[in-house]
Amino acid sequence: MTVASAQRAGRKQWIGLAVLVLPVLLISVDLHVLSYALPFISTSLAPTAAQLLWIIDMYPFILAGLLLPMGTLGDRIGRRKLLMIGAAAFGAASAVAAFSPDAGTLIATRALLGIGGATLMPSTLSLIRNMFHDERQRRVAIAIWTAAFAGGAMLGPLMGGALLEYFWWGSVFLVNLPVMALLLLLAPLLLPESRDPRPGRFDVPSVVLSLAAILPTIYGIQHIAADGLSLPSVLAVMAGLALGAVFIRRQRLVPDPLLDVSLFRSRAFAAAIGANTLGVFAMVGSSLFTTQYLQMVMGVRPFVAGLYALPSAGMAMLTAGLAPALVRKIHPGLVVCAGLLVGASGFAFLALLDTGGHALPLVVGIMLMAGGVTLVLTVSSDLIIAAAPPERAGSVAGLSQVATEFGGALGISILGSIGAAVFRAQAPGSQTLGAALEAAKNQPALAAAAREAFVAGQHYAMITAAVLLVLMAILLRVQRT
Repeated sequence: MTVASAQRAGRKQWIGLAVLVLPVLLISVDLHVLSYALPFISTSLAPTAAQLLWIIDMYPFILAGLLLPMGTLGDRIGRRKLLMIGAAAFGAASAVAAFSPDAGTLIATRALLGIGGATLMPSTLSLIRNMFHDERQRRVAIAIWTAAFAGGAMLGPLMGGALLEYFWWGSVFLVNLPVMALLLLLAPLLLPESRDPRPGRFDVPSVVLSLAAILPTIYGIQHIAADGLSLPSVLAVMAGLALGAVFIRRQRLVPDPLLDVSLFRSRAFAAAIGANTLGVFAMVGSSLFTTQYLQMVMGVRPFVAGLYALPSAGMAMLTAGLAPALVRKIHPGLVVCAGLLVGASGFAFLALLDTGGHALPLVVGIMLMAGGVTLVLTVSSDLIIAAAPPERAGSVAGLSQVATEFGGALGISILGSIGAAVFRAQAPGSQTLGAALEAAKNQPALAAAAREAFVAGQHYAMITAAVLLVLMAILLRVQRT
């Protein structure tokens, strides 16, 4: 048997990949399904405004803060072991969340879900790195992984709408249980254990610094998006960035760093991280507008709004599947550039939307956006994980997911702030489209004006996203030449 054939994955590895796709799909759905349940949670649990904000924010805050430490922990104790611990924690927290008697309990369980989620994502990607050593097979495996994540993002609204149409709000959490149970059953049978044979010391001060840097930065960014510039939010971002600089300095000095910062000396690695972050920035930021447009401008029910996501989910999975074939014939950097330009064309279509509620530009726009961005994420994820030596796959996978979280937070903050600024300028006295429509229930002219203001804000936000994607494509092309 040759070395090349010995490194090629067999049937067991491909079946194991199907097991790894389960938590990825579920976490992606979970990130998008809660927004549909919030009105029902508000009615049932009567949270205060601050509690409602923490119900929304707690999961992504904890997730973002722990991704890098959990990825590194998996390198040390075993990635399969960490995956199973996280699956058990995620399932238990989901069961408690579904039957939460009050807002405080739901906030606490959302924190536990964030801890569980932080173990799952880097574990799946680092296991793929150690199961598929052949370059072509690894690209196909990561394409399937990315397709599951992108498909979950698009199918989350559909699942949320369907569940809430027929069941109570806790059902959006209970769907996690059978998936986590199946993962716990199959993981020991199909997934190999892997860890760093010489892990070194787990640097606890670096973990504390990473949390202290990431949490206030994400907090400040999200609150700037929701409330505009304020002293506490700006101070939080500045404190987070300052502590981030301290964290980076420590990683250069300690013998066993949480993050190998020398990876950023590679232009290809740094460009892949940048493209990944910007792709998520655009996708998450756009969803803030398209979901509101469907429900409050076009006036469709949540389940029907979810159906509009199906064509884009199909396009995302198609382009993820095409990515391995494309990079065999075309340089990966050029494929990323092409994906950025296709995504930009999608945002150009979304900028054409008006209050008439025409479905065609919406469907075409989100299909092109989802297809282009998914192509970017698939290729950039492979470039990122391929840069990691197998023994450090967990920490690099964690870094990749941190970039994803920052991209989503920045997308909501920057694109959301642009849309909100235009909306408030054209609809004085109104903070959100939902509040404006509620206040104008019996005043059709005011409701129409509010929708016009929202669409105007959406126009500028989508043009901004398109321009940023084009500029990134140009930058990558210039770097390559």
